[in-house]
Amino acid sequence: MIYTVTCNPALDYVVALDCLRVGALNRASASEVQPGGKGINVTTVLHRLGVESTALGFVGGFTGRALEEALAGQGIRTDFIVLTHGLTRINIKIKAEKESEINDSGPVVDEGAWSALEARLLGLKRGDVLVLSGSAPSGVPSDCYGRLLALLAGRGVEAVVDASGPLLLEALRYRPFLVKPNRQELEELMGETLSDEAALVRGAYWLREKGARSVLVSLAGEGSLLLDEAGGLHRRGAPRGTVRNSVGAGDAMVAGFLAGWQRTGDYDQAHRWGVAAGSAAAFSTGLPSARDVAALLAELP
Repeated sequence: MIYTVTCNPALDYVVALDCLRVGALNRASASEVQPGGKGINVTTVLHRLGVESTALGFVGGFTGRALEEALAGQGIRTDFIVLTHGLTRINIKIKAEKESEINDSGPVVDEGAWSALEARLLGLKRGDVLVLSGSAPSGVPSDCYGRLLALLAGRGVEAVVDASGPLLLEALRYRPFLVKPNRQELEELMGETLSDEAALVRGAYWLREKGARSVLVSLAGEGSLLLDEAGGLHRRGAPRGTVRNSVGAGDAMVAGFLAGWQRTGDYDQAHRWGVAAGSAAAFSTGLPSARDVAALLAELP
């Protein structure tokens, strides 16, 4: 079973505008409320690709109940910790001539809720996959991902980490199966600009030396680079298409990689699935369907 942890999920209020006029009244041409948060996006795409998973994390208040109901309505399995105070955040995603976002900080996670999440994870068994992605909300330990992986050390649970900065660096100590930074996150970690292919490869090796067993670097329109556990390098460009959306593309890539890995056990094929799913998300107005991913898989060698 695959489990995803989203410490700070959200309801995403997606608003389409012909043009965003600052300081003036704007009228939406369309709007939609979607479950949001990186781990939830991973779970959603996995579900659409026919791979079972369970979404874990924290929810609060009427917005938290709405989030759970929206996921249940899609047939997605959840096992959230319900906070006693605070509301699950609402983020605003504006689709106009340029994409803009307004993200709330979210509720404070108290010590009891954090302990409840740890207890949930102690139920994971050998062969399960744990996906840790996104930022840490207030109240969560600054080394939260490292703590969760330390809790599971030696239990045979495979970890996937899609985070940035100290959250990712702390997790590397526990040799996660896969990490997925984008170019900017990798540059920030290394403190330098990675302007060419050789520099990106060097960055991937640097993460592996720090503890990652395999490294998937997402490069937006340039595709992605995979350094696998055996030291094999895999480079894939992005398929052609019109980019309509950047939100969730990296999460879809993680889901596609895991779906491909479960089906084939082959790094190159998992990478192919990841590129197809990530690109399908970028070419869609929301998260991709199985049909969207299949169409791009048919194009990729």
